[in-house]
Amino acid sequence: MKKIILTLVVMAAACAQAKNTTPAIDESLVINDKNYFSMQGLNVTVFSDIYPDGHQTGVTIIQQGSRVAANGDLRLEISPGQWSPVPVGGSQAVDKEHKRITQTLSYPDPSKDKKGFNPINYPDLKFSYHVSVTALQTNQFKISVDLEQPLPAEWIGKIGFNLELFPGELFGKAFLMDQQSGIFTQQANGPIEKIDGEFIASPLAVGNKLVVAPDEDKQRIVIENITKGSDASKLELWDGRANHNNGWYIVRSSIPANATKNAIEWIVTPNVIKGWKYEPVLQVSQMGYATKQPKKLVIEQDAQDLKIDDVSLFKLTETGKQLIRKARPQEWGNFLRYHYLTYDFSDVQTPGSYVISYRDKVTSSFKINDDVFDRHVWQPTLEYFLPMQMCHMRVNEKYRVWHGIDHLDDALMAPINYNHYDGYISGPSTLTKYKSGDRVPGLNAGGWHDAGDYDLRVESQMGTVWLLSEMVEEFGLNYDATSIDQKTKVVEIHQPDGKNDALQQIEHGLLSVLGGYKAMGRLYRGIIDTDLRQYVMLGDGSLQTDNLPYNAKLAKGEMKNDKSGNNDDRWVFTEDNPNREIYVVAGLASAARALKTYNPQMSQDALAAAKDIYQKSFARATKIDDKTFAAAELFLSTQDKKYLADLLPLKDQIIEKIGEAGWPLGRVIASIDDKVFVDAINTAVEKHQLLVRERAAKESPYGVPYKPNIWGAGWDIQEFGVKQYFFHKSWPQYTTTDAYFSALNFVLGVHPGSNTQSFASGVGANSATVAYGNNRADWSYIPGGVISGTALIRPDLPELKIWPFFWQQTEYVMGGGETNYMFLVLAVNAENKKH
Repeated sequence: MKKIILTLVVMAAACAQAKNTTPAIDESLVINDKNYFSMQGLNVTVFSDIYPDGHQTGVTIIQQGSRVAANGDLRLEISPGQWSPVPVGGSQAVDKEHKRITQTLSYPDPSKDKKGFNPINYPDLKFSYHVSVTALQTNQFKISVDLEQPLPAEWIGKIGFNLELFPGELFGKAFLMDQQSGIFTQQANGPIEKIDGEFIASPLAVGNKLVVAPDEDKQRIVIENITKGSDASKLELWDGRANHNNGWYIVRSSIPANATKNAIEWIVTPNVIKGWKYEPVLQVSQMGYATKQPKKLVIEQDAQDLKIDDVSLFKLTETGKQLIRKARPQEWGNFLRYHYLTYDFSDVQTPGSYVISYRDKVTSSFKINDDVFDRHVWQPTLEYFLPMQMCHMRVNEKYRVWHGIDHLDDALMAPINYNHYDGYISGPSTLTKYKSGDRVPGLNAGGWHDAGDYDLRVESQMGTVWLLSEMVEEFGLNYDATSIDQKTKVVEIHQPDGKNDALQQIEHGLLSVLGGYKAMGRLYRGIIDTDLRQYVMLGDGSLQTDNLPYNAKLAKGEMKNDKSGNNDDRWVFTEDNPNREIYVVAGLASAARALKTYNPQMSQDALAAAKDIYQKSFARATKIDDKTFAAAELFLSTQDKKYLADLLPLKDQIIEKIGEAGWPLGRVIASIDDKVFVDAINTAVEKHQLLVRERAAKESPYGVPYKPNIWGAGWDIQEFGVKQYFFHKSWPQYTTTDAYFSALNFVLGVHPGSNTQSFASGVGANSATVAYGNNRADWSYIPGGVISGTALIRPDLPELKIWPFFWQQTEYVMGGGETNYMFLVLAVNAENKKH
């Protein structure tokens, strides 16, 4: 579901290094230079983010460093979901003198004509309004809503101001509403009622004054409804998880009849602990380091906390902790909202397990040894995650069944001129001999479920295939812990079958992509379910369809002669997209090399398809990085210099995009005879790598170019690390290994925010074991999956919540997330073994 991002979202980064001067401590809410309300222990942002389906918009409360409430805005439903109507953001007025921020918004005209599926069903309603937040005394503020005109009579009681409370930190806490009381329960409970066509749980409480978490000083918030008028509605406390698994608790007041000015007025008083400061966070690799590997502790402190104390490094022994040294960390400076120190302990090379303490904080234990990456690090991805994501298979692990055999009824040709969800759009033709609704053969085998959902996207399939192929080629990856039987369609985890698991996974990916290519004479865009009820399904993917091909002659529910009257078969989409096609060429060419002796026929098929698609798409493609990628991989597979010749006229384009196009070119540049071309590329790479080092040193204390965004940056940083590996391999005179070493450390725990988990689930002493996989409803994880990671709550809060429904923070994804991580670990391990 990561791909459904509304057009409202503005993906703009907002971070800057500040001067290392102690800012003044505000004793009451004021509007700071980043245009949000701030005092020590409390921040209130007003539409700094506009990402409502990700619970990142509207009035937002950050209390004692934790985001506890968000999405404060007018909504058309009591408990809106991912595809509910959302407003369009307009202008914002910041009045520092009167300590007021006002955001103008509107619900759009629904008359936009969209063919096909439209996940957001806007009603016949158009209106504008203003949400204002005004600081009052000390830690108190007022929220008011003004409408430009009264609501139509039929909308009275339906539209209201919602403020969502983050559930994950409220479970078991109390609430008070006037004379009522209760607790925030671990799961949503009834009774259930139907309101405006939606089944939702009855309100937990209704009244005029709500006290959230009166039993916890760090979280206590008082919300009082002071809306005037005889028709003024009360505060209502709802559990939004009853109709949406990923919902939050909701505080709501509906708009009364005839209201315009001050249609809603609340006084909000979050408790602030006097003298509160953000406690230091110690960030090290949750796995550890090789003996001669660079090692750096990053300390994250409150921006007011400029004191530097000694760190203590301990080695763990049979009698406990043995002090190795005390030392003073170095000041790095400010990043986002925090102050940073670093401590380099690269000279510690004695093998063993260690911890580091600073003040009253202690890191998880980490290992220093040259075998640190030999086990338990990349292996879970190959042992668990990739098998678990395999489509068209039953996946067993001893007593456990991860999922049953699935989607054997793939696939029907998608409708034409159709705007489906998740980015799937068809044009006026299927581009094949098949008509819409026809069954396309060869698609009921192979492939991996894309992410936290079940579609198969061609770029995700081939990105995974390419990375696995390169790991086989670069590092000799040969590991067998799994049985994969394509005839019986059964996978047995932790039951070796004498075959290289990496090669079997490459084969599995190509079964899908080549199957579609052979049947249709072109690549598919992707294979996806047909309706939202299937799309949002959590759990066993084998239950998404009935596994029987649809037969329109049968009645719904009727099954006969291995056919079914249930029209639940997935659709296959095609597209005319030369850029995506040329990207796929690279993966096909690389796989041809990897499979040459393991599966010669598939290797030949992959190479033939790569050549054919290249011939049809290269001239039409416009992305220079993908064109370079494809030509380089085809040369490596064929040694035919015509592919290199295709790149020579593109020199200026390659230089302009050297960061994206340089690394694949480096793999073949030694075979290019044009000295002018080679010299120009070398100069461009030298300049680019200088810039990379400058950005890595200046942008953050983490040693990688890093500007946080709404989405966690873990995947991008991993991809950057892989590219830097190839840059270093081809141009060691201009590069170091620091960038890809730091990229791996970032993923393994050296990243901003109070949650220092390894992004790789089940890897390291502390890792992401609540994640957005297809088992997220169980608050569980898939070993070896790699989450997106720490995200930015704009403008300056790094956040990684323990919550299974934040796709922008904890989702797994094929095509780079996990296999880029595997590649990085193998690259770092290979470099370490040289010493």
